[in-house]
Amino acid sequence: MSDPVTLSSGISYDRDGIETWLKAGNFTCPVTNQVLMSFDLVPNHALRRMIQDWCVQNLRFGVERIPTPRVPVSGDEIAAVLARLESAAKRLDEYDCRECLRKMTSWGNESERNRISIASNGAAGVLAAAFDGFARETVEKRAVVLEELLSSMSWMFTMSSRGGGNLASAESVKALLWFLKSNGSRIAAKQNSLIALRELLLASSKRERVAESMLEIEDLHQILFGFLRSPISPAITKLSLTLIFQLLQISTSKSSDRFKSSLIDADLVSFLLETIISSSKERSVSEKALGILDKLCDDSKGRAAASGNSLTVPLLVKKILRISAAATEFSVSVIWKLGRCDQRALVEGLQVGAFQKLVLVLQLGCGEETKEKATATLKMMNPFRNEFECTESLDFKNLKRSF
Repeated sequence: MSDPVTLSSGISYDRDGIETWLKAGNFTCPVTNQVLMSFDLVPNHALRRMIQDWCVQNLRFGVERIPTPRVPVSGDEIAAVLARLESAAKRLDEYDCRECLRKMTSWGNESERNRISIASNGAAGVLAAAFDGFARETVEKRAVVLEELLSSMSWMFTMSSRGGGNLASAESVKALLWFLKSNGSRIAAKQNSLIALRELLLASSKRERVAESMLEIEDLHQILFGFLRSPISPAITKLSLTLIFQLLQISTSKSSDRFKSSLIDADLVSFLLETIISSSKERSVSEKALGILDKLCDDSKGRAAASGNSLTVPLLVKKILRISAAATEFSVSVIWKLGRCDQRALVEGLQVGAFQKLVLVLQLGCGEETKEKATATLKMMNPFRNEFECTESLDFKNLKRSF
């Protein structure tokens, strides 16, 4: 017990253990089963000193003295710093703003408990509003404070979904994209910018507006595809795939069509197929790559690029029921889209065992949309079965009946 605290029931516990118990939704004292009237954890200094004295007495046996734990930051302290930061941002006082950020970073580095407290007190929203205020100035001039704000927001977004909407203005989005494009930006700044953009596209109620602001950047496809072709880090690769998928999914404007066309012209289809092959142990990467491929195949150019690659159909058939339910849905969808427009895709699918795989998908259960696409694909393949079908029994040992 390194940080003893006492509950309202009068029983003392180690802070980490009892916090885990309470976070799990328990409302009683583990020992007495008494319903807790308060969730305040009062530090038991007497017990802590007793434990420390015992540790000192047993140093010769290899026992290390437990350190005196830091007092967790209070909500009032957090509120005061956030109010000061908000005021500094309104004045565009970069120095005072950075001082507040350093204070919060110091608290966050002390413990996970402090980070949760900071995030739950709405810090992400205040920092996002401050970022938006400084972003309305020249980005190059305010790059240092903007980067520090991004760094703090990146870990807050993982703990709280509130506040990201304050970054949805065109100025903030342009500032985030500036960090992605700038050769002088550090890797951490690029990663934090991608995290903020992902937050806006996934959780923000203004994601359509954010997507349009992003798609107005003519070289956006070069920026994101550049992170894929010349990987900087695994995290940036995954974030880039997520952003491409979300942009293709959210927007249906002409800007989205232009973005999609640019990605296809840049040979993203071939890159995605190679990524799926090389990332067989990275489920999330394969899912994202298959999802993007599915969106690209909504376009005739995308379907032509996919059909023209000999890897496409065999790889899609192989990935059905191999990675995850989402990957299976994307794979079935792409095969269906290709088969509707090109009989060669149907023949290729039959030659690598697609018919039995699709029957197995229906037998094991899937979503309604996937069920409809699988059924439609089977009907399209049926006329070619006698001439072209090839079955590998090892992949279909669970198949119980013929179609």
